[in-house]
Amino acid sequence: MWLRPEEVLLKNALKLWLLERANDYFVLQRRRGHGEEGGGGGGLTGLLVGTLDSVLDSTAKVAPFRILHQIPGSQVYWSIACGTSREEIYKHWEWLEQNVMKTLSVFDSNEDITSFVHGKIRGLIAEEGKDSLVKGDDPEKFREALMKFEKCFGLAKQEKLVTYYSCSYWRGRVPCQGWLYLSSNFLSFYSFLLGSEIKLVISWDAISKLEKTSNVLLTESIHVCSRGEDYYFSMFLHINETFLLMEQLANYAVRRLFDKETFENDLDLNDPLKITKRTMENLAHSEQFSSFFRLPKEENLKEVHECLLRVPASHLSLHGRMCVFENYICFASHDVSLCSVVLPLREVLAVDKTDDSNQSVVISIKGKKAFRFSDVRDFEQLVTRLKLLCGATSSPQQDVSTELVPSPDPGSSGNSSKGPSLMEQKDCSKTVNTQALMTEFHPQDLENLDSKMLKEKMKEQSWNILFVEYGRGISMFRTKKTRDLVVRGIPETLRGELWLLFSGAINDMATNPGYYADMVERSLGTYMVATDEIERDLRRSLPEHPAFQSETGISALRRVLTAYAYRNPKIGYCQAMNILTSVLLLYAKEEAAFWLLVAVCERMLPDYFNHRIIGALVDQAVFEELIREHLPQLTGHMTDMTFFSSISLSWFLTLFISVLPIESAVNVVDCFFYDGIKAILQLGLAVLDYNMEQLLTCKDDAEAVTVLNRFFNNVTNKDSPLPSTVQQGSATADAKSHQTKVDVTDLIREANEKYGDIRYEDVYSMRRRSRLYVIQVLEDTTKQNVREHFLSCYWNLTSTALRHHDPSLPYLEQYQIDCQQFRILYHLLSPWAYSANRDCLALWTFRLLDENSDCLINFKEFSCAFDILYNGSFTEKLKLLFKLHIPPAFTEVESVSPSKGDQLSEDELLRFSQFHVSLSAHRQEVGSAKSNPEKGRGKLDVQAYLKQWQDELFKKEENIKDLPRMNQVQFIQLSKTFYNLFHGHPEEEKLYQSIAFVTNLLLRMEEVGRRLHSTMSLTKEKTNDSATKADSSNHTTSQNTEAAKEPSPLKEEHQWSFAFEQILASLLNEPVIVRFFEKPVDVQAKLADAKASQLSSRTRV
Repeated sequence: MWLRPEEVLLKNALKLWLLERANDYFVLQRRRGHGEEGGGGGGLTGLLVGTLDSVLDSTAKVAPFRILHQIPGSQVYWSIACGTSREEIYKHWEWLEQNVMKTLSVFDSNEDITSFVHGKIRGLIAEEGKDSLVKGDDPEKFREALMKFEKCFGLAKQEKLVTYYSCSYWRGRVPCQGWLYLSSNFLSFYSFLLGSEIKLVISWDAISKLEKTSNVLLTESIHVCSRGEDYYFSMFLHINETFLLMEQLANYAVRRLFDKETFENDLDLNDPLKITKRTMENLAHSEQFSSFFRLPKEENLKEVHECLLRVPASHLSLHGRMCVFENYICFASHDVSLCSVVLPLREVLAVDKTDDSNQSVVISIKGKKAFRFSDVRDFEQLVTRLKLLCGATSSPQQDVSTELVPSPDPGSSGNSSKGPSLMEQKDCSKTVNTQALMTEFHPQDLENLDSKMLKEKMKEQSWNILFVEYGRGISMFRTKKTRDLVVRGIPETLRGELWLLFSGAINDMATNPGYYADMVERSLGTYMVATDEIERDLRRSLPEHPAFQSETGISALRRVLTAYAYRNPKIGYCQAMNILTSVLLLYAKEEAAFWLLVAVCERMLPDYFNHRIIGALVDQAVFEELIREHLPQLTGHMTDMTFFSSISLSWFLTLFISVLPIESAVNVVDCFFYDGIKAILQLGLAVLDYNMEQLLTCKDDAEAVTVLNRFFNNVTNKDSPLPSTVQQGSATADAKSHQTKVDVTDLIREANEKYGDIRYEDVYSMRRRSRLYVIQVLEDTTKQNVREHFLSCYWNLTSTALRHHDPSLPYLEQYQIDCQQFRILYHLLSPWAYSANRDCLALWTFRLLDENSDCLINFKEFSCAFDILYNGSFTEKLKLLFKLHIPPAFTEVESVSPSKGDQLSEDELLRFSQFHVSLSAHRQEVGSAKSNPEKGRGKLDVQAYLKQWQDELFKKEENIKDLPRMNQVQFIQLSKTFYNLFHGHPEEEKLYQSIAFVTNLLLRMEEVGRRLHSTMSLTKEKTNDSATKADSSNHTTSQNTEAAKEPSPLKEEHQWSFAFEQILASLLNEPVIVRFFEKPVDVQAKLADAKASQLSSRTRV
């Protein structure tokens, strides 16, 4: 490739480069140790030079040829091209001679010549780079790295290199300096030290653990675990940057596997060639900030600015980051607990800049509020861009108030029954509740206020003061004071409004007016898979609450769940959604409850509510990691960490609603909508910590579960204004008065005080790491299930294939099948399985593949044969048929059971498959190597294995002249096979005529050859007759013995034979036969038919 001209001092490189060609202006050189005559790589010099190239990242490691531009009489040279092979570099050399050399003679000065050459080379590079995806700060350096990457690893051409780093890979306690390459599908490492080459290729989707570690030897390293193997990389200049990018690429690979729909809709990730380091970093920041601010999933981060935001009431300016999205402007202080703000552009009235020196941006919104961001770099350009954004989003929309005041008209939900008819469901769709169920079933008595209601009114007053100081609605300031009020519990009258605000669901509802009513109209009366499950669970959702003992609550719950299942069929309906939705309907209007459910299922708890519940498993893995960190005594006592996963699954799926009394659970939901999953993790740790002493004395899991259940039953909410008939905790209060009561507010406050240092960023990072592990475990489980299913289809527990399983062999050679199993697969998959003698063909094919005569073949051998059947050329297929009808494959089987024709019983098949024939020395060697595989090998290098397999196939390619001749019996059987193959074909008559003509022609040719051979043999016998009579009589006995052992010439006269070349040449003259064998066969259709056949046979059994 052409290189940007760089100065080279030739005298310093004389010992490393050898001259190959030269003229007055250019020099072509070869790296010492490469391409030495006689091989050997240049001996010790080659090893030293190779090591130097690898450690110093020299281009010469993969491009051992280069062209220099020289100035006559000067020691200064310029490198202008390099190449991986002589052919490549000679092509560049010829181009220089033809297009540049002739022009250089017209220049008067050496400076002009150098300028002209440099301009030419830069022009060539620019022309090549027009369509190139190689971008970055130093594209020339990246081009060199890309060339090394492609040369070293030989991956697919579409594999996109993202970036590369210098680092050390630790083999035990020995560091190996080399280069780490991060591409779209693989993590690769290359090192070359004193002749020892290390090459690692790890697929991103095979990584189960990715973490930063440190120990005595390594101050800081990156630990990668893949398929049970551990890899450690250290000595990075930018380890944090490297680790984050590796996390992104690994999660990108996982998303591509398990979330194909979302992946295909992502324009940045759908095309692997567009994946760059900058793209991955931007995507990571966008996902993290979008999740933190609870924005819609489709929002993309545009830019981030460091700035100061003036906070009212406190009269302080907090330092943080302004994040500009497509439809939102957000701010978060560096200590995210101090302050955060979300400003929808639909609420923005004006964007202005101040005239003072503070570089301030002022954003005015509806409600006569203004936000002042100061110390903004490039604030003038930012103001211009924000004005454009606001102009683009200023299209008229339906305004949605952020203060959800109950409607004076309670409405009704109709009189639908448990199994409503289509017309009844249509009627229900027109009666969507316009107020929360709590308003109708627990109205507040403002005239007779008890102590609990007084406390509730005091809470409301505290929130009203907060609204005055920090604003109300979507653009309110969320400060530490806001968090403190949430921990104390949100007042019931404000709960629906603030849930909608903190979850971000208010944005969905504001930008999609009328959406819910439309979903209700479409879904009710439409049968879905989830419909029956929803109907079954309706009466199980908070059955003790009066709201769900009436048709009002049941109908509202049905509408919300059915509408969501219609909106998102990928999730549909999952158990636990009914419990959560019931609580949402108590405190939020029906439409608001729907959007809250959307926010929970699709943003706040992603991948929770599906058949894999990957999201819940991921958060349980995060929970286990936090337990190890914060509660080490508990992990030391509990030997099996899966206990925590089993007990905490319902905590995460239902947000503690299923284990806590309803009056206490709603306080947990308050914290969840404000802090996200972090609140559930903190509360889970607090629960385990509170019961630490009792858990440490438990002898088994059942006892520990009893302790926790008893604790949850005694969690109360002393300030709850709910009537005692509704409160679940009050029912058991008298019976268990001797138990210590725990107030949920105190429990939540303790969780925040003890575990409030758990940062959102840490949880986000742990979620990404745990996701790799969880998905790898699921993939391994799926593979195991598929393997067991496959074994059950083709093998039983006593199968010889399972008895001969050898896991130390390469994967394609581990499992073997016997002749009977091969016959089953042959009948299912072979394109010749319709032939009348298919059992014979299966037997002969098996004997041909069984080179070591152990009556077993592996998958590699199986696939080689079927590759010829499906993809082989006419010559390859004919050669296979020829070899099936000569030893060692061929054996006569027709006379075994004449009544069945060519059908073979299992006993006959076993007996014929065990007939041993003499093998050639070459085949015995192959069989010996196969029967004694190398044991104890380390990690399997898939690429090396595939290359070795390809080399083996090339070595096994026989020359058609080396094939033995076919005798009379074998040729007759081959002819019968042809007739059986042609039977039933649309061109059957033409095929029969052609094969009859070829057979007749071959017989006549052989008859002529036999007569000629017989005449020559008689002449030779007469010539040698006198010499035979002159032999001494004492050798007569010996001659007679040898004559008895060898066939006589007279017997050979009656036998005729054919060479493969004769049969091939004759058949090539028949186009109809050539078309028959070259007709393509659809492998996928054959496999689908085989699966259907197996399934039907298993069903009958």
